Amino acid sequence: YFFFLMIRRPPRSTQSRSSAASDVYKRQANNYLSVIHSARQEEKYEALIKFLLMARKNFKDQVIDSELAYAYAKLNKLGDLENFISNANSVEVQRVGDLCYNDKLYEAAKILYTQIKNNAKIASCLVHLKQFQAAVESAKKANTPKTWKEVCMACVSNSEFKLAAVAGSYIIVHPDHLEELIHHYEKYNVPEEMIALLESGMHMDRAHIGIFTELGVMYAKYRPEKLMEHIRNYFQKLNVSKLLRVCERYLLWNEAVYLYTNYNEHDNAINIMIEHSPTAWSHEQFVNIIQKVSNLDLYYKAMLFYLEEQPQLINELLKGLTNKIDFSKTVSVMRKTGYLPIITPWLKSVQTQNNASTNEAINQIYLENEDYESLRESVTAYENFDQLALAQQTERHKIVEFRRISAFLYRKHQKYQKSIALSKQDNMFRDAIETAQESQDTEIVEDILRFFVQQKDKEFFTVALYTCYDLIRPDVVLELAWRFGLIDNSIPYFVQVLRDLTHRVETVQKKHEDREKKEEKQ
Repeated sequence: YFFFLMIRRPPRSTQSRSSAASDVYKRQANNYLSVIHSARQEEKYEALIKFLLMARKNFKDQVIDSELAYAYAKLNKLGDLENFISNANSVEVQRVGDLCYNDKLYEAAKILYTQIKNNAKIASCLVHLKQFQAAVESAKKANTPKTWKEVCMACVSNSEFKLAAVAGSYIIVHPDHLEELIHHYEKYNVPEEMIALLESGMHMDRAHIGIFTELGVMYAKYRPEKLMEHIRNYFQKLNVSKLLRVCERYLLWNEAVYLYTNYNEHDNAINIMIEHSPTAWSHEQFVNIIQKVSNLDLYYKAMLFYLEEQPQLINELLKGLTNKIDFSKTVSVMRKTGYLPIITPWLKSVQTQNNASTNEAINQIYLENEDYESLRESVTAYENFDQLALAQQTERHKIVEFRRISAFLYRKHQKYQKSIALSKQDNMFRDAIETAQESQDTEIVEDILRFFVQQKDKEFFTVALYTCYDLIRPDVVLELAWRFGLIDNSIPYFVQVLRDLTHRVETVQKKHEDREKKEEKQ
């Protein structure tokens, strides 16, 4: 192997070296594989080229031609390489091109790939050569996501954003590559460029849900003021679950409420509005959403929230929930807070439904406010409440009108003696007379007559005779009038009694005469 020795230790003169090499070439042509291997190891590509040119004269072999092309590339003899592969040869162009590419011999690799029209590889070489415009043109010919992604990322890395946008428009239509591309833009701190690319991508024929969703994510991160408009315009084209997670991560509560509401997750929307009320709460929106929740406990949670933060609007909230809430539970919840009177307007608005809890609540409020007129109207119009309990509460009240209400309630509950006793106690004799008349009990009526006689109250004695006329026995009246000098006050009563007796006698006599006439005719 004298050739190897010549490579390692050249002859002293050019003439002797050339002569020796020529002899070696001839002798070693048949052993070219070993020669190629040794030359590569020693990186003696000049000598290897001469050897391979000599070998080509005797052998037609892919290995020889391929190694010759590679040697030209290693020595950057691009002109020789181009001439060589443009003529007849048996070069394994793809393999040699890959070798050059791996050795970062991008110009040579480009020449080789061009020969076989491997546009993807050509584009890759052009990227490394920073010929980005040409790279884009080659990528158009290759038209594969991998190639476009390589070109786009390289353009971004080198601030060639216009070309990056061109390449990116071919990537974003592929959902599998979209997130990786976005991360690359963010890595180089140019999110605005990515936003612009996604915005243009929304109008493409191949626009998919990922484009709209990722644009929403980018808005959430970098331009939150645009997110609400985006989700309103393109809600049907969004991956709502993903965008919700992003909104919560970046504290965009208004947008989260909108997404939950339109995603029919009203419970979550209400919880966010309660927990993040400074930014997420809106009264009209809250009242509208709360009526659609599935968890009924949220009604009462909302009441407590309003009581704490928006007490002036709690009656409007309850008005919106009137057909949803349990009145008894509502009253119980508010009573426990100690602020039951604050919902008085709502209680009045629903009292027409005559619910026991609301009636008792509003009656209690009237009692505490000493509003006896409203209390009287309430207990008169709405009877569904514990009447005896309220009567007992009011019978010792310092205000006489409340004691009158107590007497009225006892009367409605047919406790006439108790009612009359209260009325007598407060000198409410007209109330006592009405109660006695309502009782339809002769003994009660006659007792009250005796009371007026004992009180020497001629006026109310007369009123009682008139009011309770049908329930009083004439002999009792006559006795009382004679004994206590009330004949003059009793005369109207006895006149009416005589008139009634006369009328009855006349009626009986007429019936008797009519019967006799019928018998005579027969």
